Amino acid sequence: MAINSTSNSASTETVLDMSLWSGRTDPEPNSERWHQKIQPLSETAAPGCVLLGFESDAGVARNQGRKGAAQGPKALRKALAPLAWHRTGPAYDAGNVRCDGDALEMAQQALADQLSALLKAEHFPIVLGGGHEMAYGSWQGLAQHLADKGEKAPRIGIINFDAHFDLRDPTHVRSSGTPFAQIADDCAQRGWPFRYACLGVSRAANTLALFNRATQLGVMVREDRDFQPAHLECIQRDLERFMVRCDHIYLTIDLDVLPVGEAPGVSAPAARGVSLALIEPLIETIRDSGKLRLADLAELNPAHDIDNRSARAAARLVFQLALDI
Repeated sequence: MAINSTSNSASTETVLDMSLWSGRTDPEPNSERWHQKIQPLSETAAPGCVLLGFESDAGVARNQGRKGAAQGPKALRKALAPLAWHRTGPAYDAGNVRCDGDALEMAQQALADQLSALLKAEHFPIVLGGGHEMAYGSWQGLAQHLADKGEKAPRIGIINFDAHFDLRDPTHVRSSGTPFAQIADDCAQRGWPFRYACLGVSRAANTLALFNRATQLGVMVREDRDFQPAHLECIQRDLERFMVRCDHIYLTIDLDVLPVGEAPGVSAPAARGVSLALIEPLIETIRDSGKLRLADLAELNPAHDIDNRSARAAARLVFQLALDI
């Protein structure tokens, strides 16, 4: 299933490092963990959940953030390995798409090609990042797959848990801060509707220009301060109404949406953030909608993590996403 790039600047690993999948083994029946069940992806693999890494710091560097997210896929796999196995279907590791140097656009296309192939094979891909520039490659992969199927104007709902809109103008520099503006431009060129929900936005971390652009594009916005236990049911209803108007859902989670105490190892730690306890029920609603086609997790930066908190939080989210899929 691996797709090889002909360029040395963006490549897909074809030899998996399965040594990352290790941990304790219990003697009792029904006590398996992820490291015991996950398999290398093969051409003949039955449909299942596929983990695909995106090793990239290029977009974060262009966005003047702190680098280190290229090591995120490795740290996330190691954190996921010892978690208990509760899936009913198989799970596979497809290796990593690697961005060498500043070859971001080539890496994004390599990611898109790989995801399109996985979706065609009826897998459920979860991309492990890596900077949030991965979002443009993820969306390209889903769009490419749907176009190949002959869908003329699919209603793709993008749900982004993020402290930032990532709607900066991509005209001059494309970075981890521009992927959803790039997607909006692509949708306009294709004649497709642009449906974007950004949940957990920090008003302090986004300029007036970004809020204005979100309004112009009809983005569903819920700020971090809106996320309180008493308001969760209302947010869940709003999310369900958003998904009703969509044919397909692409879920992307920037770990900087979490409070710095829960996720210190990110490019831009959140002063407030939204706790994992409030995000998890919404993730489950999206997962169980029957419309989720693709998910990714961005900005895991092990170089700045403390006690592997960010990696553990990311692994917990992958665990929830993969449950019963």
